[in-house]
Amino acid sequence: MRPRALAAVFALTLATTLPAGAADTLRDLARKADLHFGTAVDVEALDSDPAYARLLAREFNLVTPENALKFSVVQPERGRFDFTRADALVAFAEAHAMRVNGHVLVWDQQLPDWLTQGHFSPDELRAILHEHIRTLVTRYRGRVASWDVAAEAVGEDGKPRDTFWSRGIGPDYLALAFRWAHEADPQARLRYNDYGGEGAGAKSDGIYTLVADLRTRRVPIDAVGLQMHVSLSDAPRAGDVRINMKRLAALGLQTDITEMDVMLPLPASRAALRKQAVLYGGMLQACLAVPQCRSVSTWGASDRHSWIPAFFPGQGAALLFDADGRAKPAYFGVRRILRSAKAGKH
Repeated sequence: MRPRALAAVFALTLATTLPAGAADTLRDLARKADLHFGTAVDVEALDSDPAYARLLAREFNLVTPENALKFSVVQPERGRFDFTRADALVAFAEAHAMRVNGHVLVWDQQLPDWLTQGHFSPDELRAILHEHIRTLVTRYRGRVASWDVAAEAVGEDGKPRDTFWSRGIGPDYLALAFRWAHEADPQARLRYNDYGGEGAGAKSDGIYTLVADLRTRRVPIDAVGLQMHVSLSDAPRAGDVRINMKRLAALGLQTDITEMDVMLPLPASRAALRKQAVLYGGMLQACLAVPQCRSVSTWGASDRHSWIPAFFPGQGAALLFDADGRAKPAYFGVRRILRSAKAGKH
């Protein structure tokens, strides 16, 4: 379906699923707290599952494409760009007054074979990456509010990760990527996004060192994304997350919780679901306590479209809504906290 046709369908969907005066959805409560509450979107499901589309429209005011803007999807052959899925998501977001976060310009995964199996010089790789970033960011200039410019460039030990881009271009590839993205859209908010560095520890310190260096060099970076893929047994302390956000804020950076999910052993027990709700609530409260925390996003809207079971067999039930779109204890806990949040906190 073409983007304009999709926009018309989605506008009708919203009109028929959001009754006048509905004010207790996550998106409405987040807006009153001056916060964006978002989710990652499976564009194929968006096109085929009307209930999924209705859930997205009702509860979220920020969307991130789960895969639609990743390198292998959007440029499967050198110089041939396919924006079909990304255009559909942007059309959906515009029809529902949602912000769009672009994801992801520079990452070591989901790269096409023509790129990883090619034999390119550093100058050629620089030109390829520059063209890729310029093409994507320019196409959505003024329509995509923020970009995950780079992701997962720091190892578990806090040192720079050895990646396809660092090997091919050199350590300056990150600074180049941010500068190229800024040139393509000076108004877009530019973010570094990573997992495992949300609280305290070597990786958190490594991410801090990386972004502090970029700030010192006047690289145009605006924010840090804390992914928050966790379980009940390995989640950071909410207090440590708050401290980490504050030290990033002291660098002049905003922060976001970008990809939160809390996986549980299946089938999920009532006790586990209650603990999951506490964990979601604690991280939201950490964000609300730091004015520079601008958004909270889950990595998927419902368990039906979660990535967890495929990658962690026996685990799942990680999101705010179950596979049938029913709200879970975590949803009601998050909603309760947002309802009590003071307007203008951010």
